[in-house]
Amino acid sequence: MNIAFQELDSLIRSVERLAKTNGRVIVAIDGRCASGKTTLASAIAEKTGAAVFHMDDFFLRPEQRTEARLSEPGGNVDRERFLCEVLSPLAEGKNAIVFRPFDCGTMSLSSPATVYAGKIAIVEGSYCLHPDLCGYYGLRVFLTVSREEQMRRLILRDPSKAAAFSERWIPMEERYFEAFGVASLCDLCISTG
Repeated sequence: MNIAFQELDSLIRSVERLAKTNGRVIVAIDGRCASGKTTLASAIAEKTGAAVFHMDDFFLRPEQRTEARLSEPGGNVDRERFLCEVLSPLAEGKNAIVFRPFDCGTMSLSSPATVYAGKIAIVEGSYCLHPDLCGYYGLRVFLTVSREEQMRRLILRDPSKAAAFSERWIPMEERYFEAFGVASLCDLCISTG
């Protein structure tokens, strides 16, 4: 991720200010794959003690992957389960958030995990700003990256999966971004390369 220290510092100050004012702030970090969403969430959490929730833990289970569901913009995550298990409890002020992460290796839900959320909770990952979820956040951040840099990062991450990203996952993300004007919903848009 290529974000200037001043931008990161300013973002952290904004998050801390919102948490102080509101008692709890839920921050959304959406954006293109390989743009640095997980890295940014980790950097903020390291400085603030925030709890981090990953949309990757809410991929659809095999039986949910119908043609109709996958044809929806943003339809390839279980946003209903995410809303029920994570976002609603956070909004209600609960501190112990219990959910079952999706395991890509077994294509099933793992044992329950508990994440303790304090004044700052970060939700990172593509599709976290779907219209069904968007209203729960006190701060919305969109990360973007050039197509060339995106592919370079994806190849560095795992060369065997880069083609699948290029042919399937990136087009699905782009359709979601366009259908819902995701970048325009955000308080801050950052280019990371």
